[in-house]
Amino acid sequence: MTTTIITGSASGMGAAVRRRLLADGERVIGIDLRDAEIHADLSTRHGREAAIDGALSQSGGRIDKLICCAGLGPHVDPATLVASVNYFGVVAMLDGLFEALRQGKEPCAVVVSSNSATLQSWAGSPLRDAYLAGDEDGVHALVRAAQEAGGEQAAQAGYLAYASAKNAVAAAARQRAASWGRAGVRLNVIAPGAVETPMLQAGLRDPRYGDAIRDFLPPLGRRAQPDEVAALIAFLCRPEAAYLHGNVVFIDGGVDAVQRPLEF
Repeated sequence: MTTTIITGSASGMGAAVRRRLLADGERVIGIDLRDAEIHADLSTRHGREAAIDGALSQSGGRIDKLICCAGLGPHVDPATLVASVNYFGVVAMLDGLFEALRQGKEPCAVVVSSNSATLQSWAGSPLRDAYLAGDEDGVHALVRAAQEAGGEQAAQAGYLAYASAKNAVAAAARQRAASWGRAGVRLNVIAPGAVETPMLQAGLRDPRYGDAIRDFLPPLGRRAQPDEVAALIAFLCRPEAAYLHGNVVFIDGGVDAVQRPLEF
């Protein structure tokens, strides 16, 4: 029986992946603030350490799959929490569980990014540079500066933290592709668009982001269901996907193709 670690397993996409893998007969160890085998807050260094220690203990030091679904939406205040969970929480789990994955059977990991990661260019961005340098305090300082600037910049600070973290976490995963591949551990990223989850509903209720979410539909004319995203994640971890590694796979109903038709 394979052992899978899922962060953010209590709701949304994480819960959908959990249901899917349990139905497939896998052993699943969930990590979340509640309703999970391991209760941990990935916004803090201590919480990340607790999550890693718990995963290593409950798995016996051998993990076959790691699915990083835990994340916060741009509506969450303070925006520094968004940066901490969506980037530093993910990278901590990847690095902290890498050796246990090396002990697994046909091991793989999947990171959930977002199509928001590519809606603007982050090349040369001090914020992305701070993420990739592991400078959590520096990231927080830049996000707080946006919040304190007032006006539209302050109103969009949550989106700044969200989109930059999702871009940086995809970059961080790709940076690990060479070393992970040599170790026999596959690592891929998915970039969903709008998915019908509790996080999306919270965004719809937020006066800063609700109208933009409601007014924008992808070319397919609807939002994704969590089970559709779970199906992609499950496939990426199957033997049939054994040569997929270091990729960012968009599952957004065509949004990225419309926004960047000549970039791929």
